[in-house]
Amino acid sequence: MRITKILNNNAVVVLDGDEEKIAIGAGVGYEKKKKDIVNKAKIEKLFVSKESEKLQQLLLRIPEEHFMIAEEIIAYAEEKLGTQLNDHIRIALTDHISFAIDREKQGIHVKNKLLPEIKVLYKKEFEIGLWAVQLIEEKCDMKIAIDEAAFIALHVHAMKIQDGDLHEVVRQTSVLKDMVQTISDTLGIKVESMDIAYERLIHHLRFAIIRLKENEQHTMDEEMIQMIKRKFPIAFDCSSKVAQKLSSQHGIHLPEDELGYITLHIERLRNM
Repeated sequence: MRITKILNNNAVVVLDGDEEKIAIGAGVGYEKKKKDIVNKAKIEKLFVSKESEKLQQLLLRIPEEHFMIAEEIIAYAEEKLGTQLNDHIRIALTDHISFAIDREKQGIHVKNKLLPEIKVLYKKEFEIGLWAVQLIEEKCDMKIAIDEAAFIALHVHAMKIQDGDLHEVVRQTSVLKDMVQTISDTLGIKVESMDIAYERLIHHLRFAIIRLKENEQHTMDEEMIQMIKRKFPIAFDCSSKVAQKLSSQHGIHLPEDELGYITLHIERLRNM
């Protein structure tokens, strides 16, 4: 394999047969020039990316250290999750981490409003995010807010799926936050402070949205729904307000039997 382009000391573009690939490894491009034979012993990762040109541009633009930090995080995430992440994460996560480090150096701290939901919905990914934050702090000798762990968790979760869409993950999480906020405002309680009940509620709401998207529904007979309405009027009124907000703000329509199940979760919250 011969080098066709030096991206930085740790990344080069090589010609492997008739195929162009990106070779990644500590020092793989150090003191090398175009047409040199690459030292295979230094190659840690060799891959063809559909977005190869974008990745090459990114590697030319950001500090090498940021790229190597992102590579460590990706490797750690794949090991902990036991799966290979979508190739796009090399662009999305590396760019995000580099920007986050630059931001923090300038004293610009961005809050993640979805932090409580992310911690519950994506526990493994959030743990990876916490590990990543610690790594960045050690490598860059700086303090990083916990909010960054949540941002990284979203990237990792989205890239677990081959055609993962970060915007869709953020949208669904934002919808869940709106639902929980409506319940909190209606009942006059801080739902987030009730850890077990909060987890049960948010997991149910998440799967309710997924079921609607996939045209699957819980089935509750009419007699049971009417009994729930009579027995838990405050909780049912609350679930109805959640449904109204979902419909008006997000175009998501909850069927009545789903409201029955949500009512039961809300009633449990009221009695915690």
